Amino acid sequence: MPILFEQLITDREPDVLAPNVYYDNQLDIEAAKILPGEYYVTQRDMVLVTVLGSCVTACIRDKLSGIGGMNHFMLPDSNPDKDNPVSTSARYGAFAMEVLINNLISLGAHRTLLEAKVFGGGNVLPNMVVTNIGQRNSQFALKFLSMEKIPVVAKDLVDIYPRKVYFFPKTGKVLVKKLRNMHNDTIAEREKEYQSRLRKETVAGEVELFG
Repeated sequence: MPILFEQLITDREPDVLAPNVYYDNQLDIEAAKILPGEYYVTQRDMVLVTVLGSCVTACIRDKLSGIGGMNHFMLPDSNPDKDNPVSTSARYGAFAMEVLINNLISLGAHRTLLEAKVFGGGNVLPNMVVTNIGQRNSQFALKFLSMEKIPVVAKDLVDIYPRKVYFFPKTGKVLVKKLRNMHNDTIAEREKEYQSRLRKETVAGEVELFG
């Protein structure tokens, strides 16, 4: 899961950064672009942006402090292990979610005040429709949040279109644009490259689903 840690030279806690941080002139606000396998948490007033095909993003925030973050993940496309209820896919998904939640808490968010908005899981790529990856990603995210007792206050999942998601953690506002006329080549290349990485990577440490 590629991430960068940066100690900002201020009196704030460090943010957890995805590599692409920039100023969005149209929205007139600092922004972080989240690519597949990345995440970002912040306590600042900014926007977190991602483009989703079959992947899912969980936008999670402390509803009082406005500390929030976004991830962008996909379950590996390996077959479930019937003899092991905590399959590789589930362990990896749990890791992606727990990394986000743990870093929110480290910034000062309270677990009992967390709420989530979940997006993505579109069936936009032919080979992923066959394996129901978008559907599996969506079901996993909702099940995980339910088991962790983090309420899902909004969602837009599955469908056939890519989505561009703008998340404003301070207010909880989310803008979702379905990219009905967008060519899927860029999304396909990103997600195929991400899938390739997932096949080669192992989950760091012992991560237990809902343990």
